[in-house]
Amino acid sequence: MLLRIRRGTSEPAVSDVAARLRLAGLALHRTDHDGRVRLAAVGDGAAVDWDEVRRWPPVESIEPSPVPFELASRVFHPADTVFSVGRCAIGSGQLVLMAGPCSVEGEEQAFTIAAAVAKAGATVLRGGAYKPRTSPYSFQGLGEEGLKILRRAADAHGLAVVSEVMDPKQVQQVARYADIVQVGARNMQNLSLLREVARAQKPVLLKRGMAATIEEWLMSAEHVLSSGNGRVMLCERGIRTFESYTRNTLDLNAIPVIKELSHLPVIVDPSHGTGMRDKVAPMARAAIAAGADGLLIEVHHDPDHALSDGPQSLYPAQFEELVQQIRAIAGVVGRTL
Repeated sequence: MLLRIRRGTSEPAVSDVAARLRLAGLALHRTDHDGRVRLAAVGDGAAVDWDEVRRWPPVESIEPSPVPFELASRVFHPADTVFSVGRCAIGSGQLVLMAGPCSVEGEEQAFTIAAAVAKAGATVLRGGAYKPRTSPYSFQGLGEEGLKILRRAADAHGLAVVSEVMDPKQVQQVARYADIVQVGARNMQNLSLLREVARAQKPVLLKRGMAATIEEWLMSAEHVLSSGNGRVMLCERGIRTFESYTRNTLDLNAIPVIKELSHLPVIVDPSHGTGMRDKVAPMARAAIAAGADGLLIEVHHDPDHALSDGPQSLYPAQFEELVQQIRAIAGVVGRTL
């Protein structure tokens, strides 16, 4: 249920409403918008006499949520969610560019790419230390040593860090080195992982599952939000369709749909969305034009010898050129870079 509290209600009165509902077994989540407090009462409210609650003096109105993803919905939180990571306010008018290698392969590689993407305009260094690969014989990442290298490379060039976590047991370790914890497409509905990531209280980059609907994706975000972590980004990275000419089908429709339904920032990954180097830039440009809050792009200085995802990685010069194009598009759609 969504409760709107009357304007001018004192904080003790708001706290009293929340406390009484908690005693009935409900979890309460608060947001403030346009001078009015909104309370989302989540849980089994069958035992609550809602007609009585409507008569409580602080309560202006009560309505059921029109969607199952209550906390991710604009009905609960009408304003865009904005939070800072490093030098960027994600979800604001400022676009965030996250760029770097698919996998951290070593010190020289990470530092070379970090220098290039920072020079071009990225504010977040991406890189995998734990890699969920289709084949068990493929490179699986350097683990904690990879995270240490990623952190050193980012710090040397004034960048924040985003890296993927695959297992609940890894969360605290990844959170120690990363500014943003990524939940990959394969783990979008790994509920125990989502709850553990939420408890780490780091910003979360939640990738859309390979065959997930938008509602399923938002419900996964709801698990993080309901566990007390409001700093969630949704990452569209392409879905699996019947098409075989690209690695995935990048669903640009999802950007305006999510923007209408939810207050959470939307990031687009055109690297995984296409799987082809020459398709990354067109889809990146289109994503910004469609309203994305940022991009996640794979960049490698020697992609022919990359240990993972070389065919979809941009050369540093290509990334630099793309950033200039994005800068021009950002100005047209009222964003900054």
